[in-house]
Amino acid sequence: MTTVGLSAQWERGPETRRLSLDRWTAAAALATLAAWMAASIVESRRLDDASAVEEAASVARGEKVPAGVAGPEVMIGAYGGAPYTYPSDVKFRRSAAPRRDMTVEGVEWEGQPFKSPVYYGARVVRWGESGTLGGMVDFVHSKAISRMAQEVRLTGTLDGRPVPERARIADIFDKLEFSHGHNMLMLTGLARLGRLTPSLAPYVGLGAGISLPHSEIHIKGGDPRRSYEYQMTGPVAQALAGLEIRLPRVSVFIEYKFSFAAYSAPLTHREGTILPVDLFLQAQRWWSGTEPPGGFADTRLVSHQVIGGIGVRLGPAAAR
Repeated sequence: MTTVGLSAQWERGPETRRLSLDRWTAAAALATLAAWMAASIVESRRLDDASAVEEAASVARGEKVPAGVAGPEVMIGAYGGAPYTYPSDVKFRRSAAPRRDMTVEGVEWEGQPFKSPVYYGARVVRWGESGTLGGMVDFVHSKAISRMAQEVRLTGTLDGRPVPERARIADIFDKLEFSHGHNMLMLTGLARLGRLTPSLAPYVGLGAGISLPHSEIHIKGGDPRRSYEYQMTGPVAQALAGLEIRLPRVSVFIEYKFSFAAYSAPLTHREGTILPVDLFLQAQRWWSGTEPPGGFADTRLVSHQVIGGIGVRLGPAAAR
């Protein structure tokens, strides 16, 4: 019965297989994160024991024990949240015949943060000896999905033909979204602004990196194949301000993030979904100088994000 069920699911087509792949990938990511945090807690306990032994030895030698342990600190964390992305123009361009030079003005983007795949992020933070300055590798999985019922203004030409002055997005596109990730990977510098209390530490940050969205774009009436793959589409930057609530070995954080991403998404008419393979093929096209068959879709995604998360602290200063 199990074999029959699996066979039936496989025969339902690529959409069912992609949905199943998304679910398994999400489950694997959660399992990996849980294992990572469990290992972090074990390591934290080991450091606590080592610190206690050292403190006891210092007391036995008659040495003065400092009020707090100095040294660097690492935090491994995960978070959820909700974004708001400003409307933006999307320009479609292709130099090969039939030429494409169309701008869709004021596209409104939905984040749908609590609909699968949900909004989430993961980070590794390291603070220096002083505990005031630090750095962070931050990965954000957001979404930007166009409202298909929205009526927009159009200018230019599409495949050599003038576009109507106004139309619904659904009249021009089957899909226009970055729904399996308006993904951003950033390196961010951090600064603590002192401590409001021993357990409350406000901080700010500024960083930059690359956007790695999963683009899903299909223009009606053209090539029957959609562009559906992970891509590197351009630079991204973020500014943030947050509040860290320090518990024993664990930090809870609340944060506001402002992000800017410049997109130049290649319209490859390709079905992808495996990140390393998709990026490798994109690099090959870039190296050869070959224009994607559908040209490019250019836009800028500017977002406000409010997040909350939890992290496990490691290192000599983690217990403070």
